[in-house]
Amino acid sequence: MTTPVPAAHETADTAARAAGRRRWIALAVVLTAAFMDLVDATIVNIAVPSIQRDTGATFSAVQWVTAGYALAFALGLITGGRLGDIHGRKKLFLLGMGGFTLASALCGFAAGPGMLIGARVLQGAMAALMVPQVLAIIHVSFPAHERGKVFGMFGAVIGLGAVCGPLIGALLTEGDLLGLAWRPIFLINLPVGVAGILLGRRFLTESRAPRALRVDLIGTALATVGLLMLLYPLTQGRENGWPLWGFVSMAASPLVLAVFVRFERARARKGGAPLVELSLFTIRSFAAGAGVQLTFGVVSGLFFLVWTLHMQLGLGWGPLHAGLTGVPFSLACSLAAGVSVQKLVPRFGRKVLQAGALIMLCGALVYLGEAGRYGTALQSWQLVPAMLLMGAGMGLIVAPITDAALSEVPAEHSGSASGIFNTTGQLGMALGLGLSSVAFFGVVGSRGEAGGAGAPDALRAAFVEATGHALWWISGGLVVVFGLLFLLPRTVRAQQIAEQGEPAASGEGRPEERQPALVP
Repeated sequence: MTTPVPAAHETADTAARAAGRRRWIALAVVLTAAFMDLVDATIVNIAVPSIQRDTGATFSAVQWVTAGYALAFALGLITGGRLGDIHGRKKLFLLGMGGFTLASALCGFAAGPGMLIGARVLQGAMAALMVPQVLAIIHVSFPAHERGKVFGMFGAVIGLGAVCGPLIGALLTEGDLLGLAWRPIFLINLPVGVAGILLGRRFLTESRAPRALRVDLIGTALATVGLLMLLYPLTQGRENGWPLWGFVSMAASPLVLAVFVRFERARARKGGAPLVELSLFTIRSFAAGAGVQLTFGVVSGLFFLVWTLHMQLGLGWGPLHAGLTGVPFSLACSLAAGVSVQKLVPRFGRKVLQAGALIMLCGALVYLGEAGRYGTALQSWQLVPAMLLMGAGMGLIVAPITDAALSEVPAEHSGSASGIFNTTGQLGMALGLGLSSVAFFGVVGSRGEAGGAGAPDALRAAFVEATGHALWWISGGLVVVFGLLFLLPRTVRAQQIAEQGEPAASGEGRPEERQPALVP
């Protein structure tokens, strides 16, 4: 007499294989989304001159094209994570991806600078809904013994995005597909986004936090208003002749942010869920780490914009030429990041990050010397030493900084601390882009408003001079970073994402917030 046991085993094996295929397809979907976000955060800089020529955008508008995305992403990051906890991570992921795809289409078909800026802000806001769900979905989709490999793949995608973003932007812009100039850098997201939505609806598994933190809408509104009161006049002021209202707005910004702090404290005392857990800043290592993250974000935001404009508008290089010149930077950054976490930090602690700041400072000074010596005749190969130094220095900082800053944070607050930390980096980048009005465009002056790859020699020389001025600002920022790093613990506790437990019911310790601190 036959027994049904083998059939039962066969059915179970078939179901297990099907579940395995399902989660690996789900992984491909969420990793693609993470790659899209990272590429879109870096791809635009290389196309800035093309955007300016095609749309007639002023330099302040160009700043908003990049800063608008960073600011919207930063302000929505924590709220997006909490919405996923409350309403379902799959639902918020698909909503974010759909909105991101729509915003990409609006960017690609933008009729002018105003529409492009609005679409970029929408794109950043949708990324803030999509990105925080990525690691949480991975966490609930894979058993503990597979997470190490999966999170390794996630790290590889992050590194690949950092390397590929500028190159993809250069190829698409230089290729001028169908005569669309810069627009394909956004339109390429459409087929990817549609495929991701269709596959995500079928293969992603829904999950929620049993007792998720509530959304702090008032705190978010206060933070948004306070930051805009600072960034808007800082970005627009030079173009408008630095009017009085701009200085009044910037002076009033700290007052609004002070109201935000008081509200957050009151909300915490009443047992609510504040947007920012201010008690974390009483921990010296976290406060110092947040200061490093903010300052390093300012340095990065300013450098990447200035670097691109120097190569294309100052030296007259095409997008592909500029993109290829950045390859040594990207490769050095990726290599140094991997070595720092795996080999150096466990042995030397915070000295690795301090060495990174000094190496990057040396790279900025080498760049400054080369730009001053050769002027508009500077060649790509002459920039290689500076690119290698700056890339290696950045890699030594960006990979271990999160664990260094969070090493003394209690485990129950690690999720809030990570979310705040990543938000701080994005805000720093937005602030750095705003400061470019003073550090870079103020030197270019009125001669730069008609800039382009075919600018006259005098105008190109103005961009080279402005680059030198901005590099002094960047160097000063790196000195501040170096000093703040002394406040971090001497040794850095190694924390691997894969070793963390399930997301806490309260929303604390969300693994999706344990992302790389800052990716260029």
